[in-house]
Amino acid sequence: MIQVTNVSLRFSDRKLFDEVNLKFTPGNCYGVIGANGAGKSTFLKILSGDIEPSSGEVFITPGERLAVLKQDHFEFDEFSAMDTVIMGHKRLYEIMKEKDALYMKEDFTEADGMKAAELEGEFAELDGWDAESNAEKLLNGLGVNSSSFGKMMADVPSDDKVKILLAQSLFGNPHILLLDEPTNHLDFKAIKWLEEFLINYPNTVIVVSHDRHFLNNVCTHMLDIDFGKAKMFVGNYDFWYESSQLMARLLKEQNKKKEEKIKELQDFIARFSSNASKAKQATSRKKMLDKINIEDIQPSSRRYPFVGFTPEREAGKDILLVEGISKTVDGEKILDNVSFTVNKGDKIVFMSRNDAARTMLFKILMGEETADEGSFKWGVTTSQAYFPKDNTEFFEDVDMNLIDWLRQFSEEKTETFIRGFLGKMLFSGDEPLKNASVLSGGEKVRCMFSKLMLSKANVIILDEPTNHLDLESIEAVNNGLIAFKGTMLFTSHDHKFIETIANRVIEITPNGLFDKMVDFDEFLDSDEIQQQIEEMYKK
Repeated sequence: MIQVTNVSLRFSDRKLFDEVNLKFTPGNCYGVIGANGAGKSTFLKILSGDIEPSSGEVFITPGERLAVLKQDHFEFDEFSAMDTVIMGHKRLYEIMKEKDALYMKEDFTEADGMKAAELEGEFAELDGWDAESNAEKLLNGLGVNSSSFGKMMADVPSDDKVKILLAQSLFGNPHILLLDEPTNHLDFKAIKWLEEFLINYPNTVIVVSHDRHFLNNVCTHMLDIDFGKAKMFVGNYDFWYESSQLMARLLKEQNKKKEEKIKELQDFIARFSSNASKAKQATSRKKMLDKINIEDIQPSSRRYPFVGFTPEREAGKDILLVEGISKTVDGEKILDNVSFTVNKGDKIVFMSRNDAARTMLFKILMGEETADEGSFKWGVTTSQAYFPKDNTEFFEDVDMNLIDWLRQFSEEKTETFIRGFLGKMLFSGDEPLKNASVLSGGEKVRCMFSKLMLSKANVIILDEPTNHLDLESIEAVNNGLIAFKGTMLFTSHDHKFIETIANRVIEITPNGLFDKMVDFDEFLDSDEIQQQIEEMYKK
């Protein structure tokens, strides 16, 4: 168990946390959510002891081991991948090294023998004889290439390095597990394995994540950090989000009788409880939802931006024809004879194990790059707008405030109109007067969505549009694109974003395209589809 009592934290004149009181118990997974800058990662550092609170204390049951997902990808460069994983259990690793040092002594004494016997006993108690096989199970589950197991971390590919550090935090079944954005840089297969691992994990898990699908699958509770407070709610992310939205709406409906409001809330709780899956974690959550009090449901004080796309005109039948596009970059052919047709109303997610292939295809279609071979043709009634993965060129060395920045992309030039548009994206008061060059990553993305909405295009191309956004903005963008009546080509690593938007999947492989009108979950879960794609990568 880990308990937080009256914890407060101040940075100069800013109060990040104020008298937080919480208890985290075994068998539960707690998802930590909050706006960017609310202090989610800082809170995990307080729990781990990396940051001392200004007041209050964190109590961990004596004898319990706490593990943290390391964020420094270069910290273990001088160690092998296998050793790095086992180092997740500090005491076990110390015993292994101490044993090795003793047995290598040329003048091995009787005292050394007694010490070695003690170490062997403790080693066995800590399951040391199975340490390497347990580490291999974690690495295999996360999809780390077996060729990386014996390599030094400095020589391991960056994608494998992320997974090895995650395996390190999971190793040895720690009593308390702190994970800060564990799904970052993981492929969907690795995320699915991690979800299953945590669903069946018997101890305490506390996780910060922007991945709503992940939070929905693994969490029994949500911890909402907002305006210096930290409030605990039973249920996963969807339950927290929908219940807080429902309560906010009911509070606005002054004419509705109290009994009607209570009935609506009760029906809502019952619906979520009945929808809980048979997974261990979800079953646990269902039992808690059945017991929840109406008073436990509270409206969120969060602000959500408004994202809505209204095409200036409806596109005709012909949207896009792509024929035989090939492109080589730095000697590597990343697009090879790519051909497909986009139909009206398609919302296509583009997949690939090479992100550069997807980005290059989009740049070619928008005229920012030229194909080595092949051609493409947009329908005459289409208008296109592009959301690039890298927006640096739009903000670097730009000496203008947000009003003037957005005015460049608007037919309507009045300040009132521009301010209104910025207000939809939560830039209010004096914020529109900020210089565009000093915006945070999330603020830049919100500005880019303002630009995109002003385009009134009937075809939009989006390359990783949710990067840098907080959950509130992701939710708003997701809902806006679900409602969009035009055609979309997009990439994303957000499972729920893809699942709720895409009606077609195209995977770019070195040996052709997999192209099918299919639900995203079906695409991931179909052994037949995944085997077909695997064969296309191996040819």
